[in-house]
Amino acid sequence: MKETQASRNPFPHSDSNKRYHTWDYALRKKFGGKVFKVSLDAGFSCPNIDGTRGRGGCTYCSYAFHRQTPDSLLEQFRTSQALLHKKWPDAVQYIPYFQANTNTYAPLDELKAKYEAVLGEEGIVGLAVATRADALPEDVCDYLAELGKRIWLMVELGLQTVHDETARKINRGHTMAEFLEGYEKLRARGIPVCVHIINGLPGEDKEMMLETARQVAALRPDCLKIHLLHVIEGTPMAESYKRGEFRALELSEYVDIVCDQLELLPPETILQRVTGDGLKETLIAPLWSLKKLVVMNEIDKELLRRDSWQGKFYRP
Repeated sequence: MKETQASRNPFPHSDSNKRYHTWDYALRKKFGGKVFKVSLDAGFSCPNIDGTRGRGGCTYCSYAFHRQTPDSLLEQFRTSQALLHKKWPDAVQYIPYFQANTNTYAPLDELKAKYEAVLGEEGIVGLAVATRADALPEDVCDYLAELGKRIWLMVELGLQTVHDETARKINRGHTMAEFLEGYEKLRARGIPVCVHIINGLPGEDKEMMLETARQVAALRPDCLKIHLLHVIEGTPMAESYKRGEFRALELSEYVDIVCDQLELLPPETILQRVTGDGLKETLIAPLWSLKKLVVMNEIDKELLRRDSWQGKFYRP
């Protein structure tokens, strides 16, 4: 049999040239085929916007929310489903993703109505819910645990950084200790968790970003999203950037940091993202991030150059 790059790959959780545990690979292994994640805006606010924990949101956030009903959520889902099916005619499996703002920040009855509405659609194999660690009351956690017994469930928790000083600068609205409290609420109930972190936050150097990866690795999350800081027009972060108070990462810096972080992570942790998407119309910096495939290819090439892979330097 002819040797291929994939067959030479030393990373066990891969059937391609990827040297990290990709989301696509994990979903195909679990569900037996391609699965599409469909982003939804349920119209929730955020405790860091309305004054409960803070006002104005995180400084990088270009938030907007408009009240949605279960019917309007179904319309969103079906519209996205039709677009996906047009591009991929064989698309039959979907995970609705409650993405915008804080998707456990509402009365339990409202959460149930909105979640359950989309779960009744054909082809749904799971549910993903993005939220904050300080918006997880006990009754909501109990409901999520019950829901997770009926359908595959992933709760996504924004951490962004383990450094409380940075969190204060970006108006994050909670501490690392509070994040851990929310994280443990979910893990104690057996609920899978995806942690979000951001590289390139103002004031952070490479070692600080690696320390975030180390502390997240110690938590052994089911999934991780590594985001690149996007400076978005209309945000407080954009004004700070225009005043020259910080600089955006260069592509080579970002690739180096991500590869170092991957080496520190448990090999079982699934990487849902290793970079982020930015809208050309509102993105100020870094503009190189608009070429997402280029960024991902550079990460692949750097891991190959190093003869490295996710978890190479992970120590439980």
